[in-house]
Formats: sequence, C-alpha cells, structure tokens
Amino acid sequence: MTNGDAISVLVVDGHQTFAELLGHALAGQPDLQYVGHALTGAEALRLAAELKPNVILLDPDLSDADGIAIAELLRVRQPDTRVVILTASEEQALVGRATAAGAAGFLSKNGALGDVLNALRTAHGGGMTVSTDILARLLRSTSPVVGPRGGGLTAREDEVLQLMAAGLDARAIARRLGISLHTCRGYVKAVLAKLGAHSQLEAVAIATRRGLVRPGRP
Repeated sequence: MTNGDAISVLVVDGHQTFAELLGHALAGQPDLQYVGHALTGAEALRLAAELKPNVILLDPDLSDADGIAIAELLRVRQPDTRVVILTASEEQALVGRATAAGAAGFLSKNGALGDVLNALRTAHGGGMTVSTDILARLLRSTSPVVGPRGGGLTAREDEVLQLMAAGLDARAIARRLGISLHTCRGYVKAVLAKLGAHSQLEAVAIATRRGLVRPGRP
C-alpha cells in the first residue's frame, strides 16, 4: 500500500516519549502513515489543519486545553477527520463526553498496541471501538432502566440501535440504511431519549442490560 493509500494518523499526547513511541509503532504498519505528533491542544489544531490527517489519536489530558473540547472543535472544523481517544483516565464521565463529541473510539492506555492499531483502522472505516475494560465498567455503572422491554422503539429506531451496538457511528449507519445523515441523527436522538441515555455508548450499555441488543447483527 502506498503512502497515498495509507490511513494518515496524527498523534496528540502531552508525553513526548510516549508520542514518539506510538509514532514508531505506526510507522511500521504498511496501511498506516504516521504524519507527526502534537504535545498541546493548540499544536494539535494547527497540525490538524495543516496535515489534514484521516485519524487523530488523542489523549484528552493536555497541558493547555481540555482534549475533549479539542475533539469537538475538530468535528466542526474537519468533519472528515476521525478522532480516537487514548487515555489513562478511569473517569467514567469522560466516555460519555467523548462519544458526545463525536469520538470514533475510546481506548485505555493499559490496553494492547494491536487494539489501538485496529481502532484506527475501524475509525477510518466509519466504525467505533471501545476498550472491553471500559465497556465493562460502563455496563457495571449503568443503572437498570425500568420500562417496557422493547423500550418503546419504532422498527427503524431499533434497527439504528442494533447498528450502534455493532460499532457504527451516525455516518456509517446513514450509509448502511440509505438515509441522510440528518435523518439518521434524528433517529439516534430518539433512541437516546427513549433509553434515557446521554451518548450512543451509554445507550448501547443500557440496551444491553435490558436485553434489547441482539447478537449476531451486522
């Protein structure tokens, strides 16, 4: 695969040694192109605008800015650039904030390098990846929701929920269902409201606890 075909990745992490090590790992992948790293939020925004990477691997704990706020800015300024969060934090609220900001992945720094590489590829393809340990914590911390087993979802909303559970984001779901992104976001919003969730990830966690997610769906 040539560099022109490779998935370009910008690393944003306040620890230079860690960022450089990640860069070396990315440079060794034939389908990934490491384009550089930023140590601060300001530098991340500058390099993102200059390099226009396909995916940004972002640690939200930056010295000069809230990394999740940086992700939100990037979603507005460069909607085609995907953001994967890589963090050492165990703050549960961070997951919801990240997914609400449009992050295409949420990974723990305690995980394997292979998981990070696969998350970058998945993000570029329109999917979403969450570390199994983070998802397990979310499932444990989500209170059971009282209500009808079906959640009051329409057939289309249920279809959107199953695709959310399969790891697809709103853009990928819209493409799969042949509907506009605006319409898809309306369905996602309705699913979140009916399940009492604040993010897609929380909605999937609640739906899983209630038995609304069916295994084996694409």
